[in-house]
Amino acid sequence: MTAGLAADLGYAHASANPLHRLVRRGAGTRAGGWVFSHTLRRLDDVVVRLSRGRHSAPGLLAGLAVLEVTTTGRRSGQRRTSHLIATPYAGTLALLGTNFGQASTPAWVLNLEADPRATVSYRGVSREVMARPATPAEADEVFALAGRFYPGYVSYRARVGTKRRIRAFVLEPA
Repeated sequence: MTAGLAADLGYAHASANPLHRLVRRGAGTRAGGWVFSHTLRRLDDVVVRLSRGRHSAPGLLAGLAVLEVTTTGRRSGQRRTSHLIATPYAGTLALLGTNFGQASTPAWVLNLEADPRATVSYRGVSREVMARPATPAEADEVFALAGRFYPGYVSYRARVGTKRRIRAFVLEPA
């Protein structure tokens, strides 16, 4: 599992300035999660297009690195790309299907469960990966690590924990 995926991609989160800390705290609330779950994708598409791929909305607003994860749609068979915040973990990356603390499971999670092959890209560097479900111990560790750079993960887990299981995935080289 020492693939070095995070290092290969140069994937890391910036240290947070005061604006980033404010946005990170606000996004972790119930209201903030709802707002971001309904607006961030469109806002991110605009920022990426206007900056010609050099910036993302979460990067500008919260200092968080955005990973492009391309999966195969479980129903359509079409390639689908999601912009996700990954957690550097054990030399590789992990993903948490929190959906901003909303009640529904994100589609990318269901796609990875149906077909674990994916492509991840960061700043023009791409790698083929296999996503495997994290063990319960790994999921706890990933949540703890993720909570250090984005406290919203901890509140999402507490809020959603009784309504649905938040899936965690560890990315390994294909």
